[in-house]
Amino acid sequence: MFKKITEYFIPKARRELDAELRSERIFVAVLLISALSNFLGINLAVEIGAKLNGQLLLLNGIINLIILFAYRFGLPKFTAASIFLTQYAISFPLQAWLQGGLLSPASAAFFLLPSVAMLILGKKPAVFWMIVSALLSVTLLVLELNVGSPEPEYDLEKKQLFYFSSILGTNLTIFLILLVYELGKSRALQNLHEKHKALKDTQTQLIQQEKLASLGELTAGIAHEIQNPLNFVNNFSELGNELIDELIEERLKSRESRDELMISEILEDLRKNLVKINYHGKRADSIVKGMLDHSRANTGEKKPTNINLLAEEFIRLSYHGLRAKDKTFQANFDMELAQDLPSVKAVSQDIGRVILNLVNNAFDAVHEKSKSAGEEYQPHVKVSTQLLIAPGGYHSQEENPKSYIQLTIADNGGGIPKSIQDKIFQPFFTTKPTGSGTGLGLSISYDIVKAHGGELRLNKSGSKLSTGTEFMLILPVA
Repeated sequence: MFKKITEYFIPKARRELDAELRSERIFVAVLLISALSNFLGINLAVEIGAKLNGQLLLLNGIINLIILFAYRFGLPKFTAASIFLTQYAISFPLQAWLQGGLLSPASAAFFLLPSVAMLILGKKPAVFWMIVSALLSVTLLVLELNVGSPEPEYDLEKKQLFYFSSILGTNLTIFLILLVYELGKSRALQNLHEKHKALKDTQTQLIQQEKLASLGELTAGIAHEIQNPLNFVNNFSELGNELIDELIEERLKSRESRDELMISEILEDLRKNLVKINYHGKRADSIVKGMLDHSRANTGEKKPTNINLLAEEFIRLSYHGLRAKDKTFQANFDMELAQDLPSVKAVSQDIGRVILNLVNNAFDAVHEKSKSAGEEYQPHVKVSTQLLIAPGGYHSQEENPKSYIQLTIADNGGGIPKSIQDKIFQPFFTTKPTGSGTGLGLSISYDIVKAHGGELRLNKSGSKLSTGTEFMLILPVA
């Protein structure tokens, strides 16, 4: 019931936003409790014969209700709270003076003023109202010292009842306000927990979508890669059958009419065809083995990995995967892979996924630019590797600094604006059109590389708007 009443006084615009309404509920609750305590105090004022105090309490309660309705219909919260605290600061010194000055029970309200201010407006405004409260107390003290303590305006025979009821009422008011505050905080924490859980669930779903998207592109690339050697096997097999038919035809001729030189040439061609069939068969076999490696559960075990072979494999898979997905896709790519590089200790599936994501982004960038650039534009992606000794960011004071391998993926696409370069590794941040990316690819890649003791960087000096982007993947040598 009380919750419905408090929500009634919260501005409609705030309720329709479905925002966190904790501070609004506390503000409304404080005003309602204040109005209620004023109205209840009228009975006490009548009982002890404090007529003027009763009239002030009635006026305060009405003012509180007017502030509540004004707040509901658009009065800004800060203005409403300031009016409430101002009438509080005027009313209670008057009541204290009517009841006998600083020694009256009403003087306890001076301590409530800054507390209530902090509760409904925050810490900074509370300092101002703390000063106001102190000034009011000093003012009453000065008046009493110079003018004398005022005569209490109530029946002194009921002094004990007055003191007991006032102290009880003050404590009850404080308790109710703190109870509202704690309940509001509990609800806010519960809402925060629920929103956090929903966010985690959404993040898990998006990560799963990102994995499925990568898997789809990987599968398309693998299918295309297998198709190439199979085409060679089929073509050379058909050619082999034709050569065998020619050989049989020649062998059916009489010994005198046979062309032995031609037979030798056919046999040599057959041998070459079988060599090629064997080569492309092994190539298909290696692709299938690689696919099986990726389909196996990732144990997280890091093993010595040839970064050149990994880069070569995944740039081909990315290229063919995008070609399979979009027939209009056209781009050139080349690889400058340093020879005799040492191995890196890595989970090959994870680092392969990072490379695939970076290369996919590079191909997407050049493809997107090719749609608006002129015919002279040649979309191009370059992948290179090199050995580094304690590169920037890995400063070593040892005599034999640790070695790293740097894989660089550069494109001549649209580039990344300087204003967002610091945000690209943040979760859910994406420069792609709505629906084209989850904003998790680079974030996940960044975390994977960090878990390998390496670093994923955007080369800010080499990545400029309209001229392209360059990412550097740095991994320690095994």
